[in-house]
Amino acid sequence: MDTVLKLLTCLAGAGLVFGISPAQESPKRITLAYIADLHAQLEPHPELFWHGGKEEIAVAGGVARIARTMELLRKERPGSVLFMDAGDTFQGSAPANWSKGAVMVPAMNALGLDLSIPGNWEVVYGAAALRKNTAALDYPTIAANILDADTGKPVFPRYVVRTVNGVRVAIIGFTDPDVPRRQPPSYSKGLRFEGEDVLQPLIDRLRPKVDVLVLLTHIGLPKSVLMAERLKGVDVLLSGDTHERTYEPIVRGNTWIVEPGSFGSFLGRLDLTVAHGRVTERKWQLIELRADRFAEDPHVRQIVEAGLAPYRERIDKVIGQTEVPLMRYEVAETSLDMVLADALREAGGTQIALSNGFRFSGPIVPGPIREFDLWNAYPIVGKVKVGKVTGKQLREFWERETEHVYASDPSQLFGGWLPRPAGMTVKFVAHAPLGRRVKEIRVDGELIRDDGVYSVTSCDREGDPPDTICRIPHAQDVHVLDFDAHEAVRRFLVKHSPATTAEVARDRVVAEDLPAKVRSQYFLGSDQVATSAATGSAPAIRAGQ
Repeated sequence: MDTVLKLLTCLAGAGLVFGISPAQESPKRITLAYIADLHAQLEPHPELFWHGGKEEIAVAGGVARIARTMELLRKERPGSVLFMDAGDTFQGSAPANWSKGAVMVPAMNALGLDLSIPGNWEVVYGAAALRKNTAALDYPTIAANILDADTGKPVFPRYVVRTVNGVRVAIIGFTDPDVPRRQPPSYSKGLRFEGEDVLQPLIDRLRPKVDVLVLLTHIGLPKSVLMAERLKGVDVLLSGDTHERTYEPIVRGNTWIVEPGSFGSFLGRLDLTVAHGRVTERKWQLIELRADRFAEDPHVRQIVEAGLAPYRERIDKVIGQTEVPLMRYEVAETSLDMVLADALREAGGTQIALSNGFRFSGPIVPGPIREFDLWNAYPIVGKVKVGKVTGKQLREFWERETEHVYASDPSQLFGGWLPRPAGMTVKFVAHAPLGRRVKEIRVDGELIRDDGVYSVTSCDREGDPPDTICRIPHAQDVHVLDFDAHEAVRRFLVKHSPATTAEVARDRVVAEDLPAKVRSQYFLGSDQVATSAATGSAPAIRAGQ
């Protein structure tokens, strides 16, 4: 008997009995690193940072800087890092558009990514280009909810399972199911997008087999938080799409939700400690990839320069000047979009103009405005479309759009930020219910009348009904002009450069119950605005050269 007890004691010490495996003898540590919403910004660029009420434009980002930072991280945590991309990678610049995304492939392969998911803009060049670009990557693209429209089969693997430093990690990909409505319908022809209901069965199947379960999503921070509240068994939800900067994690039950900014200006780092098959410790860090803190990888820099060389002369062409920074970081109105909307209005010769509430594009700093800047602001381009709408249609339009952006139920959020007007001012209450938000609309300073008719200019979205203009259906006297929005902006800049402070004066679109500047849809009006994503208060970060 004594011999048997001694044997059992030895075996227990070796972790071979009592349900203890060698892998569980001591905690394991892994790091999840990820980027999101790169929007084809391959090179360093101006970026706006805001902390404690102070704003600063500094050079940041670039794929070569991401590569160098990841090299440092892998040296610090050898064999313990999983690196991911949360989508909107192949769209957002002139070279990306002219190459249908192909210019991105060599640079992305040089990053050593482990996996990616498609963003909502990955369909911009069509389903065939999406398949071609992702097939050229050295790492898998996953998505649990994108199917071939004809066969019903998944276009990508729904998930991957990786062992990292002895830890079994499952990553499930999920892309915005609203893509066929958010983007011009023709873009996603041939694809079908399923909803959130596909996820829980996958989680239930994978959860018993892994130590860590990760959702990598491209649906935006508010919807990701709602998803974390609904789903069971998720350790980490890595969010993309809304360009939010979560310097502190959002916690729902046992799930952490984070989002890592955009344009390659940030890297998200989440350190996990795993013991006995579960996460026991977590630490999140949003790293600002400023040029004065992180160097570039020279080899990756060469890859980027070689890829951009055929386009350099075209993108460097100067098309205008500005005396003020032209930026697009606010939910309601931005200086950059004021110029674009004014250009559309002048080109169409109408009372008002509406430009889409895009999120992409870093600052255009005072000085020359290049063709490159124009394409960053308008990575897609359509013909200019004009027509007439009633005051009632304008009021209904703004009620819908404010609901899309400020809905209290995150599931009702849709698309980007508010449309950007010219020749029109709007006052509304963000926290009012649907149908009661809009308080006042003026055209050329005069209150609109429901039965009044107003001429409007916008862009033609491929696949929209002919009588729809800027998501306003049943417009009258609609026709498409023989030039596109880019040409409208070029002509405007020839006549009106340089852009000045007076030309980007605020108060075209005003929420009466919100601060003058709001840069977040998630932290909207909450007490976290003062300390988190909307203001950018940040803890100290690791850096290094």
